[in-house]
Amino acid sequence: MTTKQLIEQIQKKKSFLCIGLDVDLNKIPQHLLKEEDPIFAFNKAIIDATHHLCVAYKPNTAFYEAYGLKGWKSLEKTIKYLNEKHPEIFTIADAKRGDIGNTSTMYAKAFFEDLAFDSVTVAPYMGKDSVEPFLAFKDKHTIMLALTSNAGAFDFQTKTVEGKELYKQVLETSKTWTNAENLMYVVGATKAEYFADIRKIIPNSFLLVPGVGAQGGNLQDVCKYGMTDNVGLLINSSRGIIYASQNEDFAEAAAKSAEILQQDMKAILE
Repeated sequence: MTTKQLIEQIQKKKSFLCIGLDVDLNKIPQHLLKEEDPIFAFNKAIIDATHHLCVAYKPNTAFYEAYGLKGWKSLEKTIKYLNEKHPEIFTIADAKRGDIGNTSTMYAKAFFEDLAFDSVTVAPYMGKDSVEPFLAFKDKHTIMLALTSNAGAFDFQTKTVEGKELYKQVLETSKTWTNAENLMYVVGATKAEYFADIRKIIPNSFLLVPGVGAQGGNLQDVCKYGMTDNVGLLINSSRGIIYASQNEDFAEAAAKSAEILQQDMKAILE
């Protein structure tokens, strides 16, 4: 999917919502555990109920890898279902990969070619030769960790090195890499006050923003400082939507929670 196509979907749906499909078998409705593939059954129901309200889905691969081969099969079925039924929706493999040379190329092949995701999250700590192999794939997007929403972000990301915060140096350096136009960035919603400075460095790039909802991030603040002429934001909500209910009405409850966010986004866009 191209950035232009993503922007068209945002405009059409009046939404820049990304739904995180982070499936924990201890949290899904108990009646689904009787299904042959409970994880896929859960995801399918969530997708069927919410696809008209969002422009992206983001499975965090850890929630699938934790269940071994069965979990990976569930992930494969989920992305295949999305690509077949809703090819207009942007898909994100939240894998946070990052290694040098051929290893990164193989990670990229796994998510871009085998699973056919539109994008994958990566960690930039090893530098450009760990990220550029992902950027080499046409019409695919690499979403690089920039400033995250967890408490440990302050351990390194905001430290001043040679007079400038490290996350700013990461952003500036990444703009020099080959095919940097394929980069998006992860910026946590709980760091809303940083968005103005971030936009000075990357004024037009899309930002994937976790942390709205369960983690306490505020949608209005993020949009005030982070929105661009083309929106430039994908606001992710996971637990607040997919676990809105643990009863048999879970899909309907998820849709209601998603619609609340989508309506807030519509009001901002109008």
